Amino acid sequence: MMLACKKCMMLTEQESCPSCGGEVSKEWQGMIVIVDHTQSEVARHMGIKGNGKYALKVR
Repeated sequence: MMLACKKCMMLTEQESCPSCGGEVSKEWQGMIVIVDHTQSEVARHMGIKGNGKYALKVR
């Protein structure tokens, strides 16, 4: 089951976020895959600082 970090919205299967160590939630919606965060306008708008899979909304 995929979980989403409540802080950075990264998707993971771990009990805590591997990126920021934040708390994860099983309640999330939408997914975006960032391939090159340095060139992505979406990543810049969402405040994403790394490549990977992210949720669009986390509860």
